[in-house]
Amino acid sequence: MKTPATVVAGLAILVGVSGALAQQGAPKMYVTANKGQTKEQQSKDTAECQQWATQQAPPSQTPTGPGTHGRGVARGAARGAAVGAAAGAAGGDASKGAAVGAVAGGAVGRRRSKQQQAAAQAQGQSDWARAFASCMEGRGYTVK
Repeated sequence: MKTPATVVAGLAILVGVSGALAQQGAPKMYVTANKGQTKEQQSKDTAECQQWATQQAPPSQTPTGPGTHGRGVARGAARGAAVGAAAGAAGGDASKGAAVGAVAGGAVGRRRSKQQQAAAQAQGQSDWARAFASCMEGRGYTVK
């Protein structure tokens, strides 16, 4: 049987790896002029289409940074404490089980919160990219 410290350390590593994967950047877009547009015209069209895409698909208003996943941590800790207390009661020490469960559940709740935030940001980036590509294609460019 694993000790509580081993379980907590394993969860900490899992949370760190999943957080790093969720923060991958948006794909790059390549724009090619199809109708002989000059570099100056392409720069002007790009700026106008970027502005238009931002109006059509504004950036996510979801807060980011430290402290933004508190609800996920709290929910996860509460669930983990309940499960840990039940498991600990079966082993004879409900309080230790609850403590380990709270830590593990908090880590899982934070990871879920980060994954949801990353998914929302990815959707926003995808919407913006489609709006930008639509605008540029309407002006005679190929966007890949």
